[in-house]
Amino acid sequence: MRILALTLPVEKELLASRLRHDRKAEQKAASIVADVQARGDRALFAWTRRLDGVALERRSLWVTPREIRNAVHGVDPAFLRALRQAARNIRRVAERQLPRSWSAEVEPGVRIAQRVVPIDSIGCYIPGGRSSLVSTLLMTAVPARVAGVPRIVAVCPRPNEKLIAAAGLLGVTEIARIGGAQAVAALAYGTLSVPRVDKIFGPGNKYVTAAKQLVSADCAIDLPAGPTEAVVLADRGNPQFVAADLIAQAEHAYDAASFLVTTSRAFARKVSEEVTRQLARLSPENAAHRSIQSSGAILVAPTWARACQFVNRFAPEHLTLPSDAATLLARIRSAGTVFTGPWAAQPLGDYVSGSNHVLPTAGWARRRGGLSASDFVKSFTVQTISRQGYTRLADGAEAFAAAEALEAHGNAVRIRR
Repeated sequence: MRILALTLPVEKELLASRLRHDRKAEQKAASIVADVQARGDRALFAWTRRLDGVALERRSLWVTPREIRNAVHGVDPAFLRALRQAARNIRRVAERQLPRSWSAEVEPGVRIAQRVVPIDSIGCYIPGGRSSLVSTLLMTAVPARVAGVPRIVAVCPRPNEKLIAAAGLLGVTEIARIGGAQAVAALAYGTLSVPRVDKIFGPGNKYVTAAKQLVSADCAIDLPAGPTEAVVLADRGNPQFVAADLIAQAEHAYDAASFLVTTSRAFARKVSEEVTRQLARLSPENAAHRSIQSSGAILVAPTWARACQFVNRFAPEHLTLPSDAATLLARIRSAGTVFTGPWAAQPLGDYVSGSNHVLPTAGWARRRGGLSASDFVKSFTVQTISRQGYTRLADGAEAFAAAEALEAHGNAVRIRR
């Protein structure tokens, strides 16, 4: 793993590399989205056959109730236990995150209330390249259930038995065998076979991410979840643990980015050597070999202040503080999720800790956090104003209307006097 001094030019290049748009991916996604929007099922099935090698028709598009029942009964009991544990922990966290309805009298005769209601229908995009990411279904469907969303649709190009079993366990009965930009378009605009949803959740490849951003003007999305990022901030600790976390996130994709940020060149060398040893034990096809070489690095900062400054600017999706966690955490302002202590292996958060693994990437953690139950509801205010309240507010409202030269605004207040 390459070791670089954390200089301003190095930082500038690392930050800039995430801002470069993949124009080819955006153009391809745009053409697919437009085609599905225009031709509906015909385009959806044609792109699925062309890109995923799956010949679909309306009868085979949806996973059947019988398939769901068979999957629940057919999977390994140990996996079912893991599903239940993960779902329980995710549910406990989501219940704490859910916004609450409230009511308050802001002054006599003026009462403002907040109502929190679930979104009517959502789509859960489940990546299904080398394998179906069962954990992503839990991370999207469980908080949706906590929020009370009535209709949950899951899409995955190749839903395997484990994914279908997880859906059955969660009560998700609508599972479509579609993926890619064409699935995003179908969820956003609807086709004869796929009713549209109000909001789309879940990560995907660069085409899925581009498609989500394209449809976001017409259908809400959770957040642009791009290539995985992992940062470990440490100058001491167990090099094996650090290397293992970096490699774990690097295996997600060829463009996954893993970094150790440290002030110790000696520790940097130890981790680099351990990364080499652990990579040698992985199969040659594992994406970590390529992503560690092309997108990863060990960055040696001159001071802790400089190291933390970089982390906050980079705003990583995953951040690990294996030692001095309390001191360092106080200096961190931007991260999707933070793991503290040597035993907090990043994959625990990917699967079973209860914290959501749908997280902001590409610097989005500077302005928002990861997915939570609050993303599955909408909050609106209710204003109850009595005659007494009107009397107390009228003069101020008329003054504002005059200042903004909005005559009808003033009249709507004045006519009630």
